Amino acid sequence: MPTRFACDLTAIPVAERAGHQEATHRLVSSAEIDEEVDGFGFQWSAGQYDAVAQFVSRERLCCPFLKFVIVVAAHRDNVQLHLSGPEGAKEFIRRELHLPGI
Repeated sequence: MPTRFACDLTAIPVAERAGHQEATHRLVSSAEIDEEVDGFGFQWSAGQYDAVAQFVSRERLCCPFLKFVIVVAAHRDNVQLHLSGPEGAKEFIRRELHLPGI
């Protein structure tokens, strides 16, 4: 049975929560998304690097059980985020980010 996960929303200051949620929605809706064995891979143009880094810097505070890996490869025009975690995290991510059944 998968582990139950819960975010600590108090980790993101109240004044920043709505902006974080809006930014998260924009990022997710503009990403190319691939399902991975233990999570999801997201890809954007390299111009989204700052938005991705800011998402990770906030999201890791409220969801410390997740693993965030940002990849910016030489000679590539994109930024990738691999988001995973322990058993059950994949479904948690799907639910929390409102991802369709990929």
